[in-house]
Order: sequence, then C-alpha cells, then structure tokens
Amino acid sequence: MFDGYAASGFYDEMFDAQGVRAHYERIHAYLQGLGRAEFERRRALLDLAFRNQGITFTVYGGLDVDGAGTERTIPFDPVPRVIPADEWAHIERGLTQRVKALNAFLRDVYGRGEILRDGVIPRELVYSSTHFRREVHGVTVPHGLYTHVVGTDLVRNETGEYLVLEDNLRTPSGVSYLLANRVAMTRALPGLFSGARVRPVQHYTTALLELLRSLSPRDVNDPTIVLLTPGMYNSAYFEHAFLAQQMGIELVEGRDLFVEGGRVWMRTTAGRAQVDVIYRRLDDDFLDPLTFREDSLLGVPGLVEVYRKGRVALANAIGTGVADDKAVYAYVPAMIRYYLSETPILNNVETHLGLDKDGLDFMLSNASSLVIKAVGEAGGYGMLIGPAASKDEIERFLKNVRAHPRGYIAQPTIALSRHPTYYPDSGKFEPAHVDLRPYILVGENITIVPGGLTRVALTRGSLVVNSSQGGGSKDTWVLSEPRRERVQRQHQEQEGGH
Repeated sequence: MFDGYAASGFYDEMFDAQGVRAHYERIHAYLQGLGRAEFERRRALLDLAFRNQGITFTVYGGLDVDGAGTERTIPFDPVPRVIPADEWAHIERGLTQRVKALNAFLRDVYGRGEILRDGVIPRELVYSSTHFRREVHGVTVPHGLYTHVVGTDLVRNETGEYLVLEDNLRTPSGVSYLLANRVAMTRALPGLFSGARVRPVQHYTTALLELLRSLSPRDVNDPTIVLLTPGMYNSAYFEHAFLAQQMGIELVEGRDLFVEGGRVWMRTTAGRAQVDVIYRRLDDDFLDPLTFREDSLLGVPGLVEVYRKGRVALANAIGTGVADDKAVYAYVPAMIRYYLSETPILNNVETHLGLDKDGLDFMLSNASSLVIKAVGEAGGYGMLIGPAASKDEIERFLKNVRAHPRGYIAQPTIALSRHPTYYPDSGKFEPAHVDLRPYILVGENITIVPGGLTRVALTRGSLVVNSSQGGGSKDTWVLSEPRRERVQRQHQEQEGGH
C-alpha cells in the first residue's frame, strides 16, 4: 500500500532519506502485514463507530446531499501520527513557557499595564483589539490566571522544526475528537498498540474537572460547575455535550441560568442551585446582554456584575481573546523575554503586521507568495493563500487589507510536514499535510495531555487542515520513555501489593 509513496519535497513524519523513521517501524510493518482488504474492513468499522457515536461537527452554510443538513462526521484517517518522547518533552517545555507568559500578559494588561508602559508591545495594538475588554479591567481572577484551557496550533516546517502558528485562548475546540479517536482506534486496530508504549490521553476530562473545581469562589466540597453552550446549532455542540457528560456536570444554555441577589443560579427540577464555576463555550460578546451585545439571547443578563464581584468563576476568563488576537501573537516571544527572562523554546512563524507601515507595504507587495489572515477569524475563514489564488482574488482581498490594515497579518507559506494518509479512491497511502493542536490546562499546575489533535488536509495538495474546510483528523501517539515505563510498572506493582 506504500508503493509509489512520494516522501520527498517536504518533511515527512514517517519517512526520511534512509527509509522508515525508527519510531514508525512498528506501524509501517503492521500496516504492510494487514493488507489492503483487511485494512479497508477496519477502516469501515471506524467509520461506523464514529457515526454510531454521533461524533459530528457542524459546517455553517454547508449542505448535505439532501440540501438541508449541516452536521457531518469528521473524516478520520486510521494511520496514527507518532511523536517520540524526546520530541514531546521539547514541545511540553515550550508550551508551558508560552502559557505562563500569556497569562502574565493578561494579568498585566488588565492591571498595571507595565509591558505597554515599557514599550515592549504597542499600546495601540492592545487597545484596538476587538477582544480587549475594558469592562473587566482590575477584576481579580482565581489564582491570577485568565486562560485555563489553551489549544496551541503547531506546524513543522521543511526542516522538521516545530513552530507555533497561533494560540487559541478563548474557546478552543477539538479535544473531544482527540479522545474519541483514541477509543475508536483501540477498538478497531488493537494490534497496532501492542508493545508500542503509547501514553494514555483519557485522563483529560478528569484533569479538566479538577481544574474547574479549583476555580470555585465558594469553599465547598462539591461546587456546582456547568458547561455553558450556545446551543445545538453551534459547530462544536457535540463537543460541549461530550465534555459535560464525561465530567458529570450540567450542560446548560443561557436560558437555564439567571442572576438574583448577586449570585448566579441554575434552574433545576428540584429548584434553583447556586452556580460556582461556568466553563463557557460562548464568546465574550454573547455572555451578558447588559454588558456586551444587548441583542444576545444566548447569555445571562447580569452575569458580568456577579463575575466582577468574584461570586462566580469563568473558564476561560472574560477578555482572554486579546492574547489570541493574531496580531498580538507576533509579540509572544517578546512576552516570554519580558515576563520570564527566558529565550523562547518554540519559535513563532515569521509574521508581518498590517498595523505596521513596513509590514503593510511588505504584505501588499508580496501577497502572491504569502498567507494573509484576518486577525479576528478562525476555522480557515478570512484567509488568503497567495500562491493558490488568482490575481483577481488577490486584488479583491487586498482591498479589505488596505481599508482595515490593523485587521490583517501575513506569514510566509509554510511547507507543512506531511504524513501518510489513506485515500480510498487510490487504495494507497499518499502524503497529506498535517498540523498539531495540543491542549494545555492551566491551573495551580499545568497539565498537557500527551499528543493533541492532529488535523490533516485531506484534499490532495491543500495546506488547509480545518475540518470546516474539508480537513480530517488522526490519532496522535506520544511514546513513553523506557524509564517512565519502569516507574509506571513499579507504581502498579506497589498498588497491587496493597
């Protein structure tokens, strides 16, 4: 099935110039031994498992074959992405350093603003961000932390270096697919895991629940925690329901909550219950019509006032979006040096800002070779891939850039690494571009689930991995170190002895 596989031209995750990389040898041999017919049978089982579990996402404006539906199962490729222990250790250190600096930045800009006073980051850049919330300036948040759940997008360039593409600090999605992918893989291809030393990921929801508990403003044994969703028409509704079910907390919409007597309450069949922590999957704009968008029917009137008084906690905190503004992202390395006095472990992708005159000139002069992004968009929307665009498309896009330069950044077209991916129409493994979104939980301690969500661009030749743009996903394996394995075994033996 690997006959004719073209590994050259990009960094390939499975192959190097000498052949199969050492950490992929077991998988390569297993797939070769399985044969096409058996592989197809296992792949069909995986598709059925995803459909039966209702693992879906919603594409806004998309239509199914009947011209009506927008909800789809996310495409899944059964060839796992493998990350050796030493590579993962490097990523973990880099992500830990990064979220520490980002939280320090958020504390600072909603407090004394020292980084702005010292001219490290332009004051104009922060205060002109659509995600900067003056309404919460000076608010005290639990543990001094603003962003508790972070999804950072990483890519590998042509040399194999991991680069940070962007930080998602508001409501990062996709972790449910990470968890579901692992369950499906262990059921459909159990032999693949045998002796592979794959680190587990299923403790994510337990760690998330513990983190949410730690944010409770009330000193009670069993704080009331809810997950606030915009509702079933949101693209990530499956994930909202999945996480609430896994954590054993209530999935609520704004109409299920109300404010009275300076507290937030939840309507239940047994009466009202005071809410301590809200894991919100709703953007700031829609949280409270009395403070933000007055036409919002999704939020809870009066919520922000209770929040300001410290009587309810929100994860992530209001205002975190200013740090995942794609223009502010360019300054994260500077934040690391300023707050931590350290050298960044993970580098950013080279970024040019429309706000900056030189950056804008460069963007306008080199658009055909750049990726230009709207700073407030996500999911692959509001983006121009210059090398793949026509002259007319480029000119139309640049009109928006000239009209609102603060709203755009530009980056070179990264030759994303590729990974063998199965294409049913050819019956072979072909290279497809991938990225990686690890999930970081930030509380009194920092927890990073080994791996993350590997997204894969299933359209041949495409660099866009977003599921809303035709992308799929893969299971991501982080291999344990032999020493870690020994420690785990000793721990299990000790537990078995008691």
